[in-house]
Amino acid sequence: MRHLLSLRRRFRFVGAAALAVAALGLLAPASDGAGLLIAEGGLGGVLEIKEHDVRVTVNNGIAVTEVFQVFRNTENRQVEALYTFPVPKGASVADFSMWIDGREMVGEVVEKERARQIYESYKPRRKDPGLLEQTDYKTFEMRIFPIGAGAEQKVRLRYYQELDVDDDWATYVYPLATTTQSRGRVASTQAGKFSLTVDAKSEVPIVRMESPSHKDGFVIANHSEKYFQASLETGRGDLGRDFVVAYRLSRPKSGIDVLTSKPPDDDGYLCLTLTAGEEPAEPASGADYAFVLDVSGSMAETSKLGLSRNAIAAFSDVLGEGDRFDIITFNVAPKALFGGLREVNADTKVQAARFLASQEARGGTDLRTAIAAAYRLAEAPRTLNVVIVSDGLTNQRDRTTLLEMSRARPPTARLFCIGVGSEVNRGLLEQLAENTGGLASFLSAGDDFERQAQAFRRKVTRPVASDLALALDGGDVYDVEPPTLPPLYHGTPLRIYARYRKPGPAKATVRGRIGGKDVAWTADVLLPKRKDTDPEIERMWACHRVDRLLKQADRTGSREAVAGEIVRLGEAYSIATEHTSFIVLENDAEYKRWAIDRKGSLRLARDREANQRLARQLEALREKAVAKIGRQTGPVVSEPAETGSTSANRSQPAPQRSNGFHLPRFGGGPVGPVGIVVAAGVVLAEWLRRRKARR
Repeated sequence: MRHLLSLRRRFRFVGAAALAVAALGLLAPASDGAGLLIAEGGLGGVLEIKEHDVRVTVNNGIAVTEVFQVFRNTENRQVEALYTFPVPKGASVADFSMWIDGREMVGEVVEKERARQIYESYKPRRKDPGLLEQTDYKTFEMRIFPIGAGAEQKVRLRYYQELDVDDDWATYVYPLATTTQSRGRVASTQAGKFSLTVDAKSEVPIVRMESPSHKDGFVIANHSEKYFQASLETGRGDLGRDFVVAYRLSRPKSGIDVLTSKPPDDDGYLCLTLTAGEEPAEPASGADYAFVLDVSGSMAETSKLGLSRNAIAAFSDVLGEGDRFDIITFNVAPKALFGGLREVNADTKVQAARFLASQEARGGTDLRTAIAAAYRLAEAPRTLNVVIVSDGLTNQRDRTTLLEMSRARPPTARLFCIGVGSEVNRGLLEQLAENTGGLASFLSAGDDFERQAQAFRRKVTRPVASDLALALDGGDVYDVEPPTLPPLYHGTPLRIYARYRKPGPAKATVRGRIGGKDVAWTADVLLPKRKDTDPEIERMWACHRVDRLLKQADRTGSREAVAGEIVRLGEAYSIATEHTSFIVLENDAEYKRWAIDRKGSLRLARDREANQRLARQLEALREKAVAKIGRQTGPVVSEPAETGSTSANRSQPAPQRSNGFHLPRFGGGPVGPVGIVVAAGVVLAEWLRRRKARR
């Protein structure tokens, strides 16, 4: 029997499932590699990762991650295998392929039930179809049978994501931890080579790049002010940490950044990124904070509780004069530190530290009662900032109630959600925050909690731009995402996507209010007749539309009203959703037999052409940087890593730039320490790249 695939994407609440699996004794240890092949189906066996190559290209804030892996069966018999890998928060898998009889086969997306019917029809004939289904909110799975004794299996995947950016720091995270249900055994270490290269290109100058998670493990090369590179390569070893790479931008002013894309024979796309600009002064009066900490059993996984304790400790430590706070923990019931708001001082900070250190993760999850307890702390006219630190793993019934509670909050309360760890329900936490005019951000073990805390406090204490409205003059623009603009916080950009029918000049204007005063941002935009350099924004537009439709279905309780549009978007843009799945067939003739258009294959070809064009540009910049080394008076240096990491949620700018409105400036943020890294990084990074290219 040749390879029989079953790929299943699991979009479920991991916390409840993990508890159920553990009760059955079927929960395997967490893996130490992003993308893991394990023995499955009762056959046993050991599988190892022979090669794991990750290549990341960041172009104006959108990262394309390509992962190539080679697995080997070390047994002297056939085994059935389960391939599982996580994707980062907000990522969209655009390309998944594996090698069948020496050929790389690429899948297409079709309606979910139809995909399963096609797949099932091949099983009795022992053909080689593949099926990828959404069954969990962040994990893909693929079954492979058989893998012969000593045989190797190659897989490739590619996904898109908008980078989290905050306070001019853009952060990329490559997640490694996966948890897999299996009766087999897990290869817990990397048997062969692991390599990770991040190429970051930005129209706004980059001033520094670092790896908060792996420090000096990365070679950082400064090829030009608009192109930095990070490179790491290891041999056999444990890959037990997420890889975090961050870079800092030198943003000159506020305003609107613009990206456009125009495929042949279709309407165009544009992406507007709105930033609030310079940092205003902190208000003289203090604010109230209710930190709500999840200590349920799901928080015991992958040190989530430790991350949460560190986060709250950092956040409470940066509270200022006039601020008040309390800490509420919850599993099946809430428990408060003080039972009321207390002034921030040395004594209350010590009590908070002791309280946090005493917490253990156990029991079920009831976030509803914890939010209700936090709401009771509201004292008008003071603002109450409810900061929920959790993985968001709860059941659908609780989700509906939580969303209702977020909309029924006290008038002076806002919810801010901090998601912790790799297994986190991003959708729920984002929606809770959005419903109250708050924000959601997400922490990895490699993050710098002090920097995150400082950025968080600046956002919640500075004036927010509200009542935002977008007007576009020209271009016949339609399908704006989001159709209703949320508030704009300092240090956190707002991304707006749209389609256009008519190429030519246009003008974008965003109006709003800050501190009771009217403000406006404007940008002149040239909508092209044809542009293929930034096709990433096309898929980003579709992903945002799908996410909004799913949130709409959560609010109304009806999936039927949005299912048709989600299927159309999934098939057109290669997006696996609750209503669409990937199907992999042996050859083009089989796709034709099932009347499956090769939309994904055509889009992939266009995407790869754009990626190759960008790769040539980066190659030229690398060659230019290397050529300068022998001629300049001083060494080419990569900017040093600051201590720690970055925080989240802001987009990079695009080539077109407006002269925007500046927020009033009365003070500035702290500047981190500066060290020095020698020019040898440039040469070493280039050597690693060329060595890899010869693979």
